[in-house]
Amino acid sequence: MTDIIKSNDAYKKWITQIKEQYRKSQIKAASSVNREMLMFYWELGRNLEIVKAQYDWGSKFYKVISDDIKRELPDVKSFSPRNLLYMHQFYRLYSLETITPQAVAQLGSVEITPQAVAQMNIFMIPWGHHRFIIDKCKNDRDKAVFYVEKALENNWSRAVLLNFLDTNLYERQGKAISNFEKTLPAPQSDLAQEMTKDPYNFDFLTMTEGYYEKELKDALMNNISDFLLELGKGFAFVGREYRLEVGETEQFIDMLFYNINLHCYVVIEVKIRDFEPGDMGQIGTYVAAVDGILRKEGDAPTVGLLVCKNKDNVLAQYAVNSSNAPVGISEYELSELMPEDFKGTLPSIEEIERKLK
Repeated sequence: MTDIIKSNDAYKKWITQIKEQYRKSQIKAASSVNREMLMFYWELGRNLEIVKAQYDWGSKFYKVISDDIKRELPDVKSFSPRNLLYMHQFYRLYSLETITPQAVAQLGSVEITPQAVAQMNIFMIPWGHHRFIIDKCKNDRDKAVFYVEKALENNWSRAVLLNFLDTNLYERQGKAISNFEKTLPAPQSDLAQEMTKDPYNFDFLTMTEGYYEKELKDALMNNISDFLLELGKGFAFVGREYRLEVGETEQFIDMLFYNINLHCYVVIEVKIRDFEPGDMGQIGTYVAAVDGILRKEGDAPTVGLLVCKNKDNVLAQYAVNSSNAPVGISEYELSELMPEDFKGTLPSIEEIERKLK
């Protein structure tokens, strides 16, 4: 009888639903616990601000309070002096008001709740993420909120968040020179500009100073997962040196992506030299060709992005202004390179084997 029940498709589907509901409940419970903990940390940070404003505690402020709390809660590990400092910084970074000694007669006299914080999203990411953001953003609230929202939007792990903090995504985001505002309808123009950075950071590549354009493109393709992270959320890889039959000719696009958020193809051309005005004609042609050949009903206009070693911003702005195709121009960085006297690229396994033979 049991075997018959287990073979029934409806029964199997029911068991699967139980598993899915349980997982969702686990996530919901963990999120709720995390939110309550962060709200407690924020409130404790607020109280630390008040207490520190009232008394001259000197350099041992956090240690004294840590020792006193630990005597009351000996089994709790969250109240180290360093973590108390983070809680205090957490409150100060996101609070809407600054508490001064004059504003405080006694502890708790000022009613500032987490609901008064500018961005409620701060209570939705893990504490470990916040510690990284606090370290890197210092007192810059706008910058901190940017990383909180990006972490939520993209489901960043702590390691991925640290990568974007270290490569200054906030400063680079949306700064590529483009004509998106003129050539794309809103809000697509805003989304397209948001996905562009200037410069793109390619430090995940292991290359030498003497690299060639093909080597750069090969390295990008060999590290495609890292490159997709650098591009941002919503990019799906379509192809490298993507072949298009245009009339009686063959054209090859360096890299072709599809952006799920914009619902459009994205043509990316990479140059290892400085930007030249003639590059605009090439990428404009590729954008128009993809629009004419690949774009389907429901797709938004194709976007082009030219990534080059350097650019003159004035020249680049004139160039994009002259184009009817939606294009952007960004620089890239390769700051962690090996010395020039190394070979142009690391040898492949096949090359090593040939030399050994």
